[in-house]
Amino acid sequence: MPINYLRGFASPERTDANNRRLGRWLAFVAGAANAGGFLAVGQYTSHMTGIVSSMADNLALGEIGLVAAGLSALVAFLFGAATSAILINWGRRRRAQSVYATPLLLEAALLLCFGLIGSTLGHHRLLFVSATVGVLCFVMGLQNAIITKISRAEIRTTHVTGLVTDIGIELGKLVYWNFVGMAMPDVRADRRKLALLSSLLGMFFVGGLVGAVGFKHFGFLSTLPLAGVLLTLAAVPVLDDIVGERR
Repeated sequence: MPINYLRGFASPERTDANNRRLGRWLAFVAGAANAGGFLAVGQYTSHMTGIVSSMADNLALGEIGLVAAGLSALVAFLFGAATSAILINWGRRRRAQSVYATPLLLEAALLLCFGLIGSTLGHHRLLFVSATVGVLCFVMGLQNAIITKISRAEIRTTHVTGLVTDIGIELGKLVYWNFVGMAMPDVRADRRKLALLSSLLGMFFVGGLVGAVGFKHFGFLSTLPLAGVLLTLAAVPVLDDIVGERR
């Protein structure tokens, strides 16, 4: 790939096209990590809706241990998003080229470590489950905050409820019958937005399929290619900073 094309994924200078490309790849990674995490511990980690709901259910049933587990997952996601914000704002203050690449590098490092040590943790079930859920929730919060800040909250990648809702809204506009002669403006679908949302949903699904098949056949090592994707997205801006400091 041309160097400028790779630089555009995580460079400080943002365009709609770059945001869409980054969003699609991050949706793929999120779908794969979410599906692999489910096969590992039987729990999805990309969205907090189910976790918060399960906390309420378990509290009503008196399952305090499960409430604590849900709370720890929620806090991990929250800390991931906060860490992303800290890194991005730190990079902006330094006027770094890697302002958005740094959180991606951290996400890649966590997935890399998880892939390498996951099989070892598997022998310690309690530690394994807690570590898996915590790391993946942290990663999802980190990633979701990255694309949220980059796109000014226009793109989400770790959960699809909002995507499906917005797709439904645009489809409703698309099939709406505008009566001739009415004084009000015609209802028109934003086809560009519909295409973006559909592509994000599709990439999340494809990522989930790849993650599930990969975990089934290769176990925790299936997270290593995901780390490779993130490293590729982040590499050029980081190198730009290194080269700039040497001058």
